[in-house]
Amino acid sequence: MRPFDYVRADDPAGAVAAAAERPGAAYLAGGTNLVDHLKLGITAPDLLVDLGRLDLADIEELPDGGLRVGAMVRNSDLAADPRVRRDHPMLSRALLSGASGQLRNAATTGGNLLQRTRCVYFQDPTTPCNKRAPGSGCSALGGYTRYHAILGASDACIATHPSDMAVALTALDATVVVLGNDGEKRLPLTTLHRLPGDEPERDTVLEHGDLITAIELPPPDRAARTRSTYRKIRDRASYAFALVSVAAVLELDPDAARPTILSARIALGGVAHAPWRARRAEQLLAGAPATRESFRQAAAAELEQARPVAGNEFKVTMAQGVMVSVLAELAGLDEENKEPRDE
Repeated sequence: MRPFDYVRADDPAGAVAAAAERPGAAYLAGGTNLVDHLKLGITAPDLLVDLGRLDLADIEELPDGGLRVGAMVRNSDLAADPRVRRDHPMLSRALLSGASGQLRNAATTGGNLLQRTRCVYFQDPTTPCNKRAPGSGCSALGGYTRYHAILGASDACIATHPSDMAVALTALDATVVVLGNDGEKRLPLTTLHRLPGDEPERDTVLEHGDLITAIELPPPDRAARTRSTYRKIRDRASYAFALVSVAAVLELDPDAARPTILSARIALGGVAHAPWRARRAEQLLAGAPATRESFRQAAAAELEQARPVAGNEFKVTMAQGVMVSVLAELAGLDEENKEPRDE
């Protein structure tokens, strides 16, 4: 481990000022990702700005009925909050599927969003990796690709984003509150993470020194025919990273002669460099009948743009199947008769 300086920030503005003036500075929150990278030699900041004392660990109700989640709220506390479990159960399920209890007790909301890929080549400093060392090449291309991207990848990087929480927040249309040198700004979470392009070393649109201070959740969908869930497919049930995950919100028209979809919000995990918002599928589903055929067509349209590599072609079929299954569950379709259940 290389020597580095260490400071404890007393307030968000002080943290931003300390990090902004040192190009090699990094923020330390729960440490569940950064400390691993320090040990592995993946990163070597010359300054760690400890955020542990910041007053950012509260979950507060907003005037419009939404929630403001401080960036230092622990994942376990967010998953267990009664308001989250009642109004946004999809988020609670995503958090509980994301890691062991010990990690959830340490990991923070802001840190979860900013965790880096678990690509085996990124985590091995002896192998070329454009994300770790720009211009060195991508060892995953032609290598082990089971966990890698099928959507939005580039010739420079096919890594995937590891967060479960971020997938749920993407489907919820959450907002990220960021403090930087130029003051506070709000970003739709759907715009926070980047696809790799020719700069895979940049995971997000944040500038150096920018600090996530909170996540804002919109008012809950309490309509009787609005439902949401999160489902994760993985190699083992014990806290593995997603091969494919789906977060979905489905709103049905209760006044239609037959079950009809008013709107859908769908996000996929484990398939791209960022949580993948399934816009094509959403557009096709709006106004469509709530049937398996509608769900199959929407899933197929979304995955038409998939570009798998040798070794992960199965994820295309898997993603389609999970999307159809999740949407059918939310629509209340009976598995045997393939008809809507009585409410």
